[in-house]
Amino acid sequence: MRCSASCLTLIDSKTERADLSSETWLVACAALALSLMALAYCFPRGMLLLYGDAVAHLHIARRVFDSLDPGYKQLGSVWLPLSHILLIPFVQKMSWWQTGLAGAWPSMACYVAGSAGIYRLARIWMWPSAALIAAAFYALNPGLLYMQTTAMTEPLFLAEMVWSVLLLAEFGQALRFEESARAARLLICLGLVLVCAVYTRYDGWIFASCAWLLVLWKLRGHWRTCAGGAFLLFTAMLIFAPLLWMAYNARQFGDPLDFLRGPYSAKAIEERTATPGAPHYPGWHSMRVAALYFLKAAELGAAPLRFANKLFWLSVAGTVVAVWKWQGQGISAALLLWVPLPFYAYSIAYGSVPIFIPLWWPHSWYNTRYGMEMLPAFALFLAFLAAWLGKQWPRALRWTEAVVLVLVVADSAVLMRARPLVLAEAYANSRTRIPYEASLAGALDALPQQGMILMYTSEHIGALQRAGIPLKRTINETDYYQWPAALERPAQAAKIIVATDNDAVAKAVVAHPEGLTLVNIVCSTGQPCARIYVAK
Repeated sequence: MRCSASCLTLIDSKTERADLSSETWLVACAALALSLMALAYCFPRGMLLLYGDAVAHLHIARRVFDSLDPGYKQLGSVWLPLSHILLIPFVQKMSWWQTGLAGAWPSMACYVAGSAGIYRLARIWMWPSAALIAAAFYALNPGLLYMQTTAMTEPLFLAEMVWSVLLLAEFGQALRFEESARAARLLICLGLVLVCAVYTRYDGWIFASCAWLLVLWKLRGHWRTCAGGAFLLFTAMLIFAPLLWMAYNARQFGDPLDFLRGPYSAKAIEERTATPGAPHYPGWHSMRVAALYFLKAAELGAAPLRFANKLFWLSVAGTVVAVWKWQGQGISAALLLWVPLPFYAYSIAYGSVPIFIPLWWPHSWYNTRYGMEMLPAFALFLAFLAAWLGKQWPRALRWTEAVVLVLVVADSAVLMRARPLVLAEAYANSRTRIPYEASLAGALDALPQQGMILMYTSEHIGALQRAGIPLKRTINETDYYQWPAALERPAQAAKIIVATDNDAVAKAVVAHPEGLTLVNIVCSTGQPCARIYVAK
């Protein structure tokens, strides 16, 4: 039986996919080794709970089953639910919740998936040694190695970005090979990954919209295939995902856009914390300045200060080279990795999402981790540039790639020695919080371990976490039925009352002090004082 040229191409593509799967597994194993080494370094040093947001993510996951009013409504309204749902199986173990290990396991899995995905993505257009440059730049980033030991959402969303672009690129490849059934399967998988991104970060909503437009463009001429039918399901998935979140907000909090304009939204927090008459944060109502702050956070997280700006321009050059030399090979999918730049420029300018970096005013650390979303773009387009340079001098190809790979390793070593930007932020912003929560946990440990505790937990849940106190022993603001009544009668509602300066419990104690005895006061520099009362 003779085989046509198109048949031979199809067989070759299947053979190459099998080889690529083996390579991807090797990269995944190497990433797993790096992940475990990072955990072995960070865990004994107590670094897993430096971020207050990591503590809060673990708290949300824990209260879904450990509270007076358990259930899905405990997922809250502002933060999207997927990361908390993934944490639920792990936070059920008390020691993992207390130490932060519960957050490490899913983040580590996402780091490994992202590292393998960026290699596989680069291999669509490049040979193994060039693709290894992209994987090394991504996987060896010290900031990402630290974040993947915490409960933060960055490793999860980065993996979703990488795999979305990978599946989209392979979808376009399947259409070119006229593998309609495979294209349909890839499109459904892409839809599932994008739905996960929609339920991870609001960036995912814009990212999914851009991916949908690109799929629509790639499908021209293929509407009568099964890939065209799969597009209808793909579209329904992307429409239904955000609508379901809005419906949940409407049912639980009375407003479908509570996450956008409710009391815990970024806009409401910015209004509460802004100092009257003080200048706005940098980038407010200025897309240009906002983009500069975001890019600088991204650059400082991926390269030493001396080479930070050069990293961006090298990535831009790699993008130009990719579009120029790899056009017609589905390179448009890779351009999605630049979506975070306009998204965060707009979010900073008009969405009340500031970024502070120590280099520029106000010379502080805040939300620097958002810059990590540029890491896949830097990794992939630097590899494109290295691959193109290697093509210009075929005799020096191996030397070129070896030199670039050595520079990538040196870059990571220098960043690690200088302390990664996201880790510096974690230390800076936890300097007063952790001692305060440790002192409060010690004070609670000294009290009887029976009876209910009335406490506002949104600010310093870390004290209960460190003390290992189950949340069902507390009456807090997420107990929608018990909380209002407890504030009216603190002494009758709980045995122990923890009142932090100016919070709802402190105001309730001032209004209803009868039957309460002050037994301890916990104060710490830079933090409010907590007064602990015992009911008679």
